[in-house]
Order: sequence, then structure tokens, then C-alpha cells
Amino acid sequence: MRSESSEGGAPASTYRIQFTPDFTFADAEAVVDYLDALGVGALYASPVLEAVPGSTHGYDVVDPTRARDELGGESGRLALHAAVKRAGLGFVLDIVPNHMAVGPDDVNQWWWDVLQHGRDSRYARFFDIDWDSGPLLLPFAADEASEEEHAHYRLVDWRRGNAELNYRRFFDITTLAAVRVEDPEVFEATHGEVLRWVAAGEVTGLRVDHPDGLADPGGYVRRLKERAGVWLVVEKILGADERLPASWPVDGTTGYDALREVCGLFVDPAGEAGFTALAEEFGVPTDFAAVEHECRTLVTDTILRAEVRRIAALVDHPDRAQAEQAVAEVMVAFPVYRSYLPEGLDAWAAAVASATSPAARALDRQVRADPRGELATRIQQTSGMVVAKGTEDTAFYRFTRFAALNEVGGAPDRFGVPVEEFHSRAALREAGSPAAMTALSTHDTKRSEDVRARLAVLAEMPEQWAEHVRRWSAAHPIDEPSLHSLAWQSLVGAWPITADRMSAYLDKAAKESKVRTTWVDHDEEFEAAVAAWPEQVLTGPVAAEVAEFAERIVRPGWSNALGQKLVQLTAPGVPDVYQGTELWDLSLVDPDNRRPVDYEVRRRLLARIEDGWLPDVDDSGAAKLLVVHRALRLRRDRPELFRGYRPLAATGPTGPHAVAFERTGLVAVATRLPVGLANAGGWGDAELPLPPGEWTDVLTGRPAAPRLADLLDHYPVALLVDQRRDRQTD
Repeated sequence: MRSESSEGGAPASTYRIQFTPDFTFADAEAVVDYLDALGVGALYASPVLEAVPGSTHGYDVVDPTRARDELGGESGRLALHAAVKRAGLGFVLDIVPNHMAVGPDDVNQWWWDVLQHGRDSRYARFFDIDWDSGPLLLPFAADEASEEEHAHYRLVDWRRGNAELNYRRFFDITTLAAVRVEDPEVFEATHGEVLRWVAAGEVTGLRVDHPDGLADPGGYVRRLKERAGVWLVVEKILGADERLPASWPVDGTTGYDALREVCGLFVDPAGEAGFTALAEEFGVPTDFAAVEHECRTLVTDTILRAEVRRIAALVDHPDRAQAEQAVAEVMVAFPVYRSYLPEGLDAWAAAVASATSPAARALDRQVRADPRGELATRIQQTSGMVVAKGTEDTAFYRFTRFAALNEVGGAPDRFGVPVEEFHSRAALREAGSPAAMTALSTHDTKRSEDVRARLAVLAEMPEQWAEHVRRWSAAHPIDEPSLHSLAWQSLVGAWPITADRMSAYLDKAAKESKVRTTWVDHDEEFEAAVAAWPEQVLTGPVAAEVAEFAERIVRPGWSNALGQKLVQLTAPGVPDVYQGTELWDLSLVDPDNRRPVDYEVRRRLLARIEDGWLPDVDDSGAAKLLVVHRALRLRRDRPELFRGYRPLAATGPTGPHAVAFERTGLVAVATRLPVGLANAGGWGDAELPLPPGEWTDVLTGRPAAPRLADLLDHYPVALLVDQRRDRQTD
């Protein structure tokens, strides 16, 4: 019997759907029955408010007062709600409070009114505009010859935007203008429609995009929680040792912290020395702190120059140049994305301590004296932008020693996560935020969970990897070391991959790294060479050897993929399944990870599994579907099993290759470091002492054996339920 969540309660799990003009409300309605059969607790929707025509992601909202027409409009939304309700599922919605899409046209009527009436517009206070600096500067002209003198705005060359912009934006995207949701009127105008859906029971959970860009994230989530009263998670990227502010009334983050912990569990820390040596041999930087500092400084000096100047103008210091230097230095030095003063003073103090400009002391005194003032607010809003653009979108493409670690919320300088650390953090999550979302793949991850799982295999064989990649590099070098290293790792991680997909990925990676080319200043010759590289490799003299090596790591990669998926689905938190990843998914960064999902294939495989089929671990990915299906169904139908957390340790020489934990009447077991296990000759006499009970593996239907060679002979994972507890429940 399905356990229904109470009002405001967390779903058993979520399944993320990316809505596009090619996948509408009607398309989602058609797969609700599949999601129900899979065991999903709630459909988790990407933004569905009116967006820029043709948008493939929906984060560029132009009208927050209505459902998006291209997705089916209000009638389509209501039809989807009816289908979701009939299935007994929840509906979690992604909302975008930080910004709206704008331009020199009337696609956004609020913005257009501001352009027409300036400060007198009823929407002038809706957007974060520095009106004292003169007319609104719109960097949408093709060049200087296209610039135009209007009453309330100036259309200027797009190149002037990064240094002269006088409205706050989303990162460096001038077509996304920041919205002042800290103003109660603006909050009501931008959230009224979604809150109407919540009040009608049509939305049962909310995911908040980019809270770090808000003036007062804590105040925002307090107001939202009070008004909505539903399950609430925030897309807050935490540092490895950071926690959400205690005053935020949210259920947790969207799960990047859990992603680092789960994926790191399957990375062998013994591989670090070999990968560091290979990186140094190729000329790839190996000092992450230095790379990160360099990349963040590049961001403050170039693409976020306008933001630095606007903040520096608020500093009470006579030397503007020194004030700008101090602002930039402090933001570059932040140990986390941002502080939330007066909370999080340690992070602020650490950043200030690293600044050398004399004006830094004045900046510090002013911020501490008024931690809710404009200066403190703006520098905190912007530090997150510096970290995201400098670290995630630049340093992660330069520090390519071991790409599996270069993930949103990741820590590339921490080579894996020890089992003890994983258990400790899982127990903390159960104690403090058991309803936080957990994730392995999202629309924003740099590579899919299964690519990461396969790359983790390389950490167990650094010498073999180095031997092969040296030989391949001699035949097909890329004249930029970091991209060269990333290219080979990505090729085998996503194997088999077409030349077109690989070329598109490398083009983005090259421009994000900003070493030889950028999105703005192109090196056409270099870009052409990079674009040609995949086809040359796939048809060249080392093609057969690359294929042979890639195939060699496929099977241990499957073991890692099943292991990390089972751990995510059964550990504390609310697990999210990103669309399509219930089968193997070897996607790279967006837009590669937003390709259409073939739900008919998944339906057919799931039907066979429901009929009792136990698939082999093979190319079909059905074994992963089995794991996802059985774990999700248990979470939804037997929530009492997913309480508490206790590590279990296997005995014997190969015991450390098993990671296991007990919830309440449930035990999860996964294989880690499968190459090392195979080299040791298998499990041998290793055993997993089980708690008292009558344990059955719900994946195979067999009684559980403590001897790991028997327990894990069919699959590298096991999901055990105490049948004695079942009888007591009945």
C-alpha cells in the first residue's frame, strides 16, 4: 500500500523532467504512468512559466504570471496535474526568483515598460538598476555603429557590457536581468501564480534556483516557506565542509553535496600520485588553489568588471582603484560561494584576511558595521558569481588532472571520499536534513553519473592509463595541455561517442577554460584543430587501441555505476533521478545532457522486469533500471525502512571493497574499487555480518548470504529487506 506524504512533507523520491518546446506538458502526461510504475514519488519539473520563445531550459522567464504557451499553456498544465494526481504522485516545481530574461524588444512586458518610462515605470523597482548612473545601458548592439541615444536607455556595443553595465544580471549574461524579490511587491508579482498553484494543491514541492544571487536569501526562503508551506529545497552549492545557514527554513539543498560524497566513494585515492605525475608530464597545472585564484581573478578583471566597479563605489575610501582592488581580492578569496551576514562571519573574515589592498580594512569595517547594508549585500551577491564563473566554469576546465572530480559542488583537490567520511556525512544528513535532495546527475552537471563512474575506474589503473594516453597523444595531440588531458578522459568516459558530440563538447570546454580561445575572442585556427580532433582519433591509427581500452573499463564502470546509484537511492535524503538516467547515460555537459529520452525503450524493459526478468549487467542498462525500480518502489511503498543510519563493515582482506549500511529493516551493499577486487582474485572468504533478521535480496529474490562471493555473485550490489519485519508489518 502506497504511503502518502502529509501536507508539506517530502516526496519519497523525484524524477527530473526537462520541459522544452519538443517535450511539453502533454508529453509528460503521456509518461506519468511509466513514472508511477518505476516507483517515482514526484515529478520534478524544470521551470514552466512563460519564457523566451524556443527556450530549451526555461530559466529565461519573461512572464511569471502564466504557464508557458509553448509547453501547452494553462490547459496543458492542468491536464498534467490531473494525470499526476490520478497516479498519486507529487509535483515539484523549479522556480527562478533571481532573474528574468530581457532584451531591446518587448518580449518581457515589464522590462519593456521600464525602457519606455524609465524611473517612472511601475516596474522600475522590480529590476536591480543603478538609476543614478544615467540611462539604462543595454549592450545589445552589434557594434559601435549600431549604438542609439533614447530617453531612458542607450543601446550600445555588446562588448561594453562587462565593464559598464548598470543593472545587475545573472552571472555575465546581459539578457538575464536581476529581479528585486526582497521587495514584497516584487515577490508577490513574481510568485503569485506559482503560489496559486500551491494553494490549489497542484504543486507539492518547490526547488529554488540560484538563491545566492538574492539580496537576502534567508529572508526570501522564510517568506516563501511561510506562504507556500511545502517541501522546499534550494540550489545552494555548498563547500565540502560547509552547511546551510541554520536559520533557513528549508529541507536542504538540491544535492550536489551528496553527489560529491557518493561519487567520491568509488574513487581510489591511491591513484592520485599517478594522475598528478601524468598531469605534470603533460604540462597540466596541478596546484588547484593557484588555478582557482588565477581564474577567479580573471573573472573579476574581465567579465564581472562592471559588478566590481559598482560595489567599489559604495566603499568609504578615497582611492577608487584601491577600493576596486579590495572588492575583487575579497571575492576571489571566498572559501565558499558567499556568506550570509550576520551569519557566516567566519567565511567573510577568511576572505578579508587574504586581501592585501589597504582599502580592504575599510571595506571590512564598513561591512561589519552594517551587515545588512547595500555594500554588504552587493558584495555577497556577487561573490557567488565570481566563484561560480571562476571555479566551476573556468578552473574546472583548466585543472584537468582527473576530470571525474571536477563537478558542481566538487573538490578536485580531494582525490576521492574515504568510506569513513561518507558514513559520517550520511549519518549527519539523516540527523540534520533527512528530507534534503540527493543527486548524481542534473541538468547542470559537467558529466553524467555513469561517465563519472567509468572515469573512476581509471583511478585504479593510473599506470596503464598513462602508458596508453602517452602513446595516443603522440599521434593526436591538442596544442593546449589542459584540454588535451580532458579530451582523452572524456573520450573514454563517454565511449562510444560520435565525432559530432565530442567536437561540440570540446568546443565548449575550450571556450570555458579561456586559455587559447573564448566565447568572445576566438582563435579560429585553434578551434578548427579542436573540432577536427575527434574524427581524426576515431578514424586514425590509434582508433582500435582506444576502443579496446575503453571496452576494458566498461564492465568495472558498470559496477561503479550500479554501486553509486544504489547508495544514492537508499542513503539518507530524497533521491532525484535525472531524466533517462534509469538506464546507462553517457552524457557530457549541457546541451549534451538534454537530448531526448526514449521512454518506449524504458517502458518495454520495465515491463519485463515487473514480470520477473533478472537482466544481466550489459549494454542494455536494464540492470540499472532494475536497481532504480526496486529501490524507488521500496522508498515509496515502505518509507519506514528508510530511517536511521548505521555503517556495516565487511570482514576479510577484501572486505574494504564493500560499502554497506543499515537503515531500519533494510541493508544496502555495494562493490567499490572493482579493478582492485578482481586483481585480488575476487571476494574470497570476505563476509558481511548482517544484523539479526531474515534478510532477502529484493533485486534477486534470494535469501541473503553473509559471504560476499555468494551475496554479490549476480549483481555487484544487493538490497536486503528483513522479511521478519515484513510479517510483523502485515
